[in-house]
Amino acid sequence: MGLPTTNPTTTKSWTELQRHFEIIQAEEMKVWFRENPKRAKELSIEIEDVYLDYSKNRITKETMSILYSLAEEVGLKTAIEAQFKGVQINKTEERSVLHTALRGGEELEVNGIPIHKEITDSLSKIKAFSSKIHSGKWKGYTGKPIDTVVNIGIGGSDLGPKMVVDALLYYKSSIKSHFISNVDGDHVHHILQQLDPETTLFIVVSKSFTTQETLANAETARAWFLEGAAEKDIAKHFVAVSTNMKAIKTFGIATENTFPLWDWVGGRFSLWSSVGLSIACVLGYDHFEQLLEGAFSMDEHFRKASFEDNIPVTLALISVWYNNFFNSETEAIIPYNQALNSLVPYLQQAIMESNGKHIDREGNSVAYQTGTIVWGSTGTNAQHAFFQLLHQGTKFIPADFIGFKQSFYNDKSHDFKLMSNFFAQTEALLVGKTKEEVRESLLQQNIPTTKLESLVAYKSFEGNRPTNTLLFSKLTPKVLGKLIAMYEHKLFVQGVIWNIFSYDQMGVELGKELSSSVLQEIQSSSVNSEHDASTKTLLDTYLQAQ
Repeated sequence: MGLPTTNPTTTKSWTELQRHFEIIQAEEMKVWFRENPKRAKELSIEIEDVYLDYSKNRITKETMSILYSLAEEVGLKTAIEAQFKGVQINKTEERSVLHTALRGGEELEVNGIPIHKEITDSLSKIKAFSSKIHSGKWKGYTGKPIDTVVNIGIGGSDLGPKMVVDALLYYKSSIKSHFISNVDGDHVHHILQQLDPETTLFIVVSKSFTTQETLANAETARAWFLEGAAEKDIAKHFVAVSTNMKAIKTFGIATENTFPLWDWVGGRFSLWSSVGLSIACVLGYDHFEQLLEGAFSMDEHFRKASFEDNIPVTLALISVWYNNFFNSETEAIIPYNQALNSLVPYLQQAIMESNGKHIDREGNSVAYQTGTIVWGSTGTNAQHAFFQLLHQGTKFIPADFIGFKQSFYNDKSHDFKLMSNFFAQTEALLVGKTKEEVRESLLQQNIPTTKLESLVAYKSFEGNRPTNTLLFSKLTPKVLGKLIAMYEHKLFVQGVIWNIFSYDQMGVELGKELSSSVLQEIQSSSVNSEHDASTKTLLDTYLQAQ
């Protein structure tokens, strides 16, 4: 048993959506608001400290009714339970997908082995280790306590922990943090120059302990450390999150300082596991635990709420509506909190690596669009960067606006300015500004009539640009857990609708394979003649400069 396999375009609901789209595609949202004063209330969902207003979308209650029917037709409820129960829904790799189990829930087995004790043992080990770092009991090779943690990983082994540590900066302890991911030597050496080897701990995160970028950076850090320390001292300054015990031992990391990973946790969903060790070390284990609690709360909502009252399901279906009927290619995510500056890069991997697929669950090429291109930045920075395109561009770009009711420093002067922009931008995207309104405004400014008419077209806005507004209570560890889990479940629902496998990433492998052979050519200064002309010329040009 795996996931249901239904081509969405063959369903009755898909046909209904096509018919419905032809009817409402040119209608204006602001007219719907005028006709229905209750629209905002009817098209919103509130759970605890999360409020979703999806009324500023090119949808009606009928649209949502058909979309919810589509979810029923493709077996979404069955798919959700399959994931939470540990069914091997990652069929191409014959794996369960159980990052949700790391956050709580019932006892489960994977390949006949209970996993609850493994999870609790891992959490206990993270708690004990991070507590030693915070208390100063963990000493470096000269007897000084650790004051800096450096996470060395890439992809999910970097993006998740970095995003969380950045987002929860108000909860940081005195422990400083750095994240090294790119194999760019200039970057790793720049970080190393800022460190004190006597008080720095490196966390090397690689399930296989063979990832090229991670191992290159770890070896560079190791060589730097050994400039003043002995081999035996490595055990006090390097720990690993991995399964390759032989390679870890060869590196010099003590077995007891190795934290486990499991093949039923995908890299881009692994921050909830031992990959989150840097989170616990920098923020404290209690805050890491609260992050897990928040995610579990969203898990319970996703699993138990009806589709009509389900935030991840609703967000996913609206995204499918735009992607497959309005032919939108991208979605903007705009958090109005500077601490969430790493959220978009994190979600880019989670969403695009998951749903960037063109083969369905039966091995056939799909004849419809899957995946969405995710991009964005923090407000209000984004307003001064790309909002011109959102307001007056030719692209159809739905956007998620993420805001918070409370700040940490409670500086009302700043808070009110920030949130006034947050609310005003979604309203401006909705209502736009007609030529008549522009003309009236210019007249009030005493603009000469001869000049006035030439400006009208440039200053008018079509409006009718869709947005979701997500309003959270405060950016706490628990709320962040809910936010991350919400997007995880959204992308899962999209994958179910599109009949693809969201939890493999075959497309990542080809570039890796080719880069290994190209590396050998660069190292030997011998370029393979079988390369295409462009690549061969580029390699020759690069080697001439070495």
